[in-house]
Amino acid sequence: MEKNWYVVHTYSGYENRVKANLEKRVETMGMQDKIFRVIVAEQEEIDVKEDGKKRTVMRKVFPGYVLVELIMTDDAWYVVRNTPGVTGFIGSSGGGVKPTPLLPEEADRLLEQMGMTETKQGEIHFSVDEVVEVLEGPFAHFQGRIHEIDIENAKVKVSVDMFGRETKMELDFEQIRKL
Repeated sequence: MEKNWYVVHTYSGYENRVKANLEKRVETMGMQDKIFRVIVAEQEEIDVKEDGKKRTVMRKVFPGYVLVELIMTDDAWYVVRNTPGVTGFIGSSGGGVKPTPLLPEEADRLLEQMGMTETKQGEIHFSVDEVVEVLEGPFAHFQGRIHEIDIENAKVKVSVDMFGRETKMELDFEQIRKL
């Protein structure tokens, strides 16, 4: 059996509590080989108060939902479903029917939006001399050429042409994209 991502519905506002409860249950029930990651999808936002002060807050991307990576077995299903705060799986018609996992491309897209993409060794999407676009930082939207790829640390060395001069920089895989 293979591991997949599933969407679990929770009581509103209980997402972090469900995550903590489920992680504790996985540990105490010895389910580490079947239930792998529990994620509450959040993103950073700048909140501006009435007095003009700015503060960074984490907002839930999918309020009332938690993503769980697991191998769907009877016992893994039971552990997740019976975690306090969980109301059920999305993609399940109830009545003891196992839920449908997210498609791999859906899961990849969600993880990428949260900045949690994983590049496994041997699964490189870039090559030396390839032209890429820088996505963030002072050189955002600039194009550059890859000179070096560090698979183990998921980094690339890219040179960007700025005012006729070549500027070299080291970036994470998530900070660039193919053109």
